[in-house]
Amino acid sequence: MYETADELTALQELLDRSHARSTEHLRDIISDERRLTAEDLVALLTGMKVISVATVTAQGHPRISAMDGHFLHGTWSFSTSGEAAKARHMHVRPDVSVAHVDHEELALFSHGRVEEMAETDEDWAETLDHWTNHYGSSPLSWGERIVLYRYRPHWMVGYAWKREELLRKRGISP
Repeated sequence: MYETADELTALQELLDRSHARSTEHLRDIISDERRLTAEDLVALLTGMKVISVATVTAQGHPRISAMDGHFLHGTWSFSTSGEAAKARHMHVRPDVSVAHVDHEELALFSHGRVEEMAETDEDWAETLDHWTNHYGSSPLSWGERIVLYRYRPHWMVGYAWKREELLRKRGISP
């Protein structure tokens, strides 16, 4: 867990705002007893998680890709080759949707913007160290032009079918 108290507060505020702005249909599904809190999410999303990232082509056609995601500081970081179609999409159209679905037990859905990370960014070294420690090699060594992304969600909801049961099963105090 990398999150500071301020980051947890900001994440919880985002989750609360997003849920409140959601449709009645979504709020019926993600009822209060099924909503994941910021603390739940940072505990549940430790390590690498498979995320689905939805981009849009120049013609407006949707595309979705599975990627390795790491939840750091209350948001996702992920990477791909700068030559990948999704990298080209995100470079020109940085608005994306990101989802993580873990069976029927939990899900995190979000909409936001991506930013290409740079060596001059304050969180560059920490993010790169995290990725390198996880994989045993720097992601920058995986190809000629690897791009690391930071995700800035403006809408996010977390869901657990049986929240308290899920947290207990995963060793987290509800």
